[in-house]
Amino acid sequence: MTTFVLATNAVSVSETLCSYLQRVLDAEDVVYAVNSQRGGANTSERAIADGKTALEVVPDRLGEQATVETYQIIRGNSPATDIFDIAAEIDADELVIGVRKRSQTDRLLFGSVAQDIMRQSDYPMRVVPRE
Repeated sequence: MTTFVLATNAVSVSETLCSYLQRVLDAEDVVYAVNSQRGGANTSERAIADGKTALEVVPDRLGEQATVETYQIIRGNSPATDIFDIAAEIDADELVIGVRKRSQTDRLLFGSVAQDIMRQSDYPMRVVPRE
């Protein structure tokens, strides 16, 4: 049994990561899909709804293949912090994140949750390219 933590912030990310996981999951595996909203109490209703929609994709795509649990976290932490907290709580075997191509300027100006996770993680991870 492998325990995965899938980090998502959009339907397209969920779709991409599920396409990857469909190829590697076994019936006894567990997928914890996490959407973290860094805005805390100031998170808009729209952002919350978009996060829920992104999470709904995961059990729809993977629910017949493995056990799936979803978590939307709105504590105001960085998404990387929330993902690591869930991973530690469930003793995750592997993180699954999506990355997209960015210019050097974009990386400097805007940062990246995926970059934060890759730099800070002690967990094995699958980094799945996004379009």
